[in-house]
Amino acid sequence: MNQVNVEKQLKSPAKVVCIGRNYVAHIEELGNEVPDQMVVFMKPNSAISSVLQSFHQETLHYEGEICLMIEHGKFGYVGFGLDLTKRGLQSKLKQKGLPWERAKAFDGAAVLSDFVAIDSVEGLRLELWIDGELIQSGGIELMMYKPDDIIEELGSFTSLTDGDVVMTGTPAGVGEVAKGAVFEGKIFQHDTLLVSHLWTAE
Repeated sequence: MNQVNVEKQLKSPAKVVCIGRNYVAHIEELGNEVPDQMVVFMKPNSAISSVLQSFHQETLHYEGEICLMIEHGKFGYVGFGLDLTKRGLQSKLKQKGLPWERAKAFDGAAVLSDFVAIDSVEGLRLELWIDGELIQSGGIELMMYKPDDIIEELGSFTSLTDGDVVMTGTPAGVGEVAKGAVFEGKIFQHDTLLVSHLWTAE
């Protein structure tokens, strides 16, 4: 299986694009409104990390995500990602109608596994285990906006280049990152395990 190491290959993608509010159950657990169009925000290269932080000015929250990498204009690789969020700060910014970057784009806010090559996105799903307990699970079938929809929408206003990473949204089950907790992110295609990665929160 063709595997791409995040440290070697993802040092400087043109962009990390994040799709927000893409799972209805997650929207409901945070008390947000279902958006009438795709929610999109970006993380800079400096946010990419292989280290899981539990604290950055405040306690961080995790969001497990299926991450897809662009190759030749389509999604050619898949990995597991943790979108780290300063939830308290994000809530304050949202109340004031301000952008989320301070809460979503800080150093280390995009924790990524290695990526593996895929021929299609059909049947992709994720599992996030914390200290041996299944906390998050979900897949393509639960997404409001499927991968083809995401590529079409993003392409309407920005160019997607090889190496760009799209974090496709998180299912229900998000929460605080506890220092010392062991996170295991898994990506399956149907019943086949494609990616598995362990992190211990620092």
